[in-house]
Amino acid sequence: MSYRIGSGIDFHQLVEGRDLWIGGVRIPHHKGALGHSDADVLLHAVCDALLGALALGDIGVHFPNNEDRFKDIDSKILLRECVRIITDKGYKVVNIDASLCLQEPKIKPYVPQMQEVIASICNIEIEDVSIKATTTEHMGFVGRGEGLTAQAVVLLQKV
Repeated sequence: MSYRIGSGIDFHQLVEGRDLWIGGVRIPHHKGALGHSDADVLLHAVCDALLGALALGDIGVHFPNNEDRFKDIDSKILLRECVRIITDKGYKVVNIDASLCLQEPKIKPYVPQMQEVIASICNIEIEDVSIKATTTEHMGFVGRGEGLTAQAVVLLQKV
């Protein structure tokens, strides 16, 4: 069997007047992520990891932020499309390991929902999706509540 590893990273600014979507779950907060789509930093990092594992570019190549059809799009749709792309190339997702970095809100209560959403879209078990979170101890743009970031690593297997 052939295996491929991919990594992805994404950053978004936090602003008033936007919903905060992380891992396909709406998180109650007074700020949301700014972006062309719904700005789901975690799903974007997973998309980049999936595409990167097969050297297929990044999310911006497949879903340009200057195309109206992707304006305010639900990032679960983007993740489904990335899974379709890797499936069409003869691969399946084995597991995902992701880390979120944000000062607030605390996302621990929402992690099981995020795992469920991602596992369902990627056709894997919930226990094959790891989501961790940390803060920057009030340092930098994340610590000041100006933004958030996510990193993801995926393992793909040739089927």
